Amino acid sequence: VRPDLYLHYVQACQKLGQPEKPFIAHALQEADKNDEICTKGITLRIAGNNQPVPLWRVTDDDLGVLASVLCHAAFVKGLDLAYNVLTDAGAKTMATFLQENSSLRYLNLMFNDIGTSGAELIAGALHRNKSLVHMRMTGNKIGNQGGMFFAAMLQRNSTLEKLDLGDCDLGLQCLIAIATALIQNKSLRAINLNRPLLYSQEEETTVHIAQMLKYNPSLVELHLSKHEMKNFGVERLCEALYENSSLRYLDLSCNKITSDGVKFLGELLKHNQSLVILDLNANRIEDAGAMYLSEALSLGNRTLQALSVVNCSISGKGLRALSNAIKSNVILSYIYIWGNIFDEDACMSFSELIQMGRLKPNCTDVTPYEVDGQAQLAELSHGLQKEYYWAPGHRVVADSAANTSLALVDVSEY
Repeated sequence: VRPDLYLHYVQACQKLGQPEKPFIAHALQEADKNDEICTKGITLRIAGNNQPVPLWRVTDDDLGVLASVLCHAAFVKGLDLAYNVLTDAGAKTMATFLQENSSLRYLNLMFNDIGTSGAELIAGALHRNKSLVHMRMTGNKIGNQGGMFFAAMLQRNSTLEKLDLGDCDLGLQCLIAIATALIQNKSLRAINLNRPLLYSQEEETTVHIAQMLKYNPSLVELHLSKHEMKNFGVERLCEALYENSSLRYLDLSCNKITSDGVKFLGELLKHNQSLVILDLNANRIEDAGAMYLSEALSLGNRTLQALSVVNCSISGKGLRALSNAIKSNVILSYIYIWGNIFDEDACMSFSELIQMGRLKPNCTDVTPYEVDGQAQLAELSHGLQKEYYWAPGHRVVADSAANTSLALVDVSEY
């Protein structure tokens, strides 16, 4: 017998005295039509940023109704409530749901209005939850104290594989606590700690994260974007990664890394046999940094598959060196270079790579064209995670081209 989520929703609204919301009803009706509902399960998507009417958002009261509908719906494996207006009251409902539910594997709460007390409730529920493998709290301003609750959770939880705490206003203390917890945690495979609020220039958090990488055998994906990281921090990370054989995806985008820091990365790449993706987007690595990377990729490294150097102040000399590295390295298949300083030779080099088939059109973020017989490059909406914050309702670019990292480093099915 096929389940009827919509019917249960209508009944729950009547029982709880809540009005029916058309966009929630529509999502449930669409879910009821999904053929996979009785086989491998479904992800219920009620994200607030994909509604036809912008004012439609899931509220705390709506979540109470949804929770009563989904409490026995074992076929719902994922729940996407991103970009809604859930507060700490909604977090309390969600925490209760997580304690009682044993089938939900993916939960997306990104960019709601959950604060510190809501984080405490949700993290507390994850102490006991044994089913959730992927949790996104992105953009909820849980602060340093909220991050501490998640650090404590990581000491107890042995199920969660992927945790996103990016843009959550994490502080120095909770980042150190999370790094400490991950020394012992053997289940988490991916963590996003992007854009914390750090006021120190001493890079204590990077030092602790580096120390964690020496001992953690399970972490595959690490995002440290916007950490105010400088060359000192990169050196500490590289020292640790000589002893780490599990990390495959390292995101150091939007930091303060210069060519001196990239020199350490270049030396690491000559010896490292595990890194598959390196994201250096929006660092000032310049031509010298590009040369260090090119040397490592040409001579020693045969594992890196994707490199992003978007907006890295690289001019023609550095770009040509990178194109030559691609010619000699058959493993490196994805490179993203837009936002640098292209001269005619650099445009010609990458045009040749694409036209000869060495670089596939969906594996880079530029496409060649000619003006008055001169090679030029135009931007494509391709990248490692172009749709991290938002994906268009009507897809123009293939998912594999816009979100290459998901294909290369598959941490979980969600």
